[in-house]
Amino acid sequence: MIIEPRIRGFICTTAHPVGCATNVQRQIDHVVVKGPIESPRKRVLVLGCSTGYGLASRIVTTFGSGADTVGVSFEKEPGETKTASAGWYNNRAFEKRARAAGRIAVTVEGDAFSDAAKAQTIAAIRDNLGEVDLVVYSLASPVRTDPKTGTTYRSAIKPMGEAVRSKTLDTGTGAVSEVEIQPATADEAEATVKVMGGEDWELWVDALREAKVLAPDFMTLNYTYLGSELTWPIYHKGTLGRAKADLDRAAAAMRERYGSESAFVVALKAVVTQASSAIPVVPLYGTLLLKVMEEMGLGEGCIEQIDRLFRVKLQPPLELDKESRVHVDDWELSEAVQAEMGRRWPLLSSETLAQHADLDRYRREFLRLFGFGLGGVDYSADIDPREPA
Repeated sequence: MIIEPRIRGFICTTAHPVGCATNVQRQIDHVVVKGPIESPRKRVLVLGCSTGYGLASRIVTTFGSGADTVGVSFEKEPGETKTASAGWYNNRAFEKRARAAGRIAVTVEGDAFSDAAKAQTIAAIRDNLGEVDLVVYSLASPVRTDPKTGTTYRSAIKPMGEAVRSKTLDTGTGAVSEVEIQPATADEAEATVKVMGGEDWELWVDALREAKVLAPDFMTLNYTYLGSELTWPIYHKGTLGRAKADLDRAAAAMRERYGSESAFVVALKAVVTQASSAIPVVPLYGTLLLKVMEEMGLGEGCIEQIDRLFRVKLQPPLELDKESRVHVDDWELSEAVQAEMGRRWPLLSSETLAQHADLDRYRREFLRLFGFGLGGVDYSADIDPREPA
């Protein structure tokens, strides 16, 4: 079949196997060209390994630090006339290239929130790595079922206390408009913490420890986004902020249990992802950020951020903020970048968007997540979607 992007709202329902493999290879090339990364962490578990920051973490630790990895993700398999999810193709492209480089790469595909996936992952670690000394938690899901109670929670991305009015962007039409977002209820705020807070992170680490597949000097990282004042009303000061604060709680609790160097939240910059595209205000902020940071020579995507995390930020001694977080969002939140963002934000409209922001690049970056729009790929080729590249 000829595979083309099919976009519905902020979701792309198709993925291109050759394009996904090309995207994976480009990220590998970025790391390899920059050279080896000094790291004692050689046996790595990545939870949420198939796209974005999770995939970048698996690539950087494997091709930068020479690590063997187990990854966990929840994917859609292909059929004769339908494509798999991008992550399904990414996982297989990564495994093929990691194994060719002499590294162990095993992927568990299932609901990472479930006890069954934890048990399967523990078995995979025991059989292939023996134990892990780094656990990267990079799960992004709007829904979580608590394995202890069976209750299913759905996150709600809303402000707290009162309604918020702000600018937002329709990435399909390019229209900039005002949106009013109603405040979350107490139940919605609690559900968002259950889905996106630190509870499942702790459950994973505790399960790995109990199963004796965690090295004594292990480290675990959980990726977060704090954002700037432009997005705070919907993000940092909303239900998402409540969930992010719970990550800090979980990290502190694990440091208390397992040692002062065991668990850290890592604050990363805003990048184009399918998850972020669903958050009001954030896509408009993202199109503006792309242009401002590129003009200042500070542009970074997922692979650049994670490479800098491992190559620079995780080298001892760690530089932490007062909440004991590691920051790789320092360029985005620098005074120069945020001053320019603040200057341009009130100028944004449907008519001025092309002048001040970069919607075209945002769209290109979005499509590349699914393997589309990459040079060197023949998108007119008739291919079998069941065959990864």
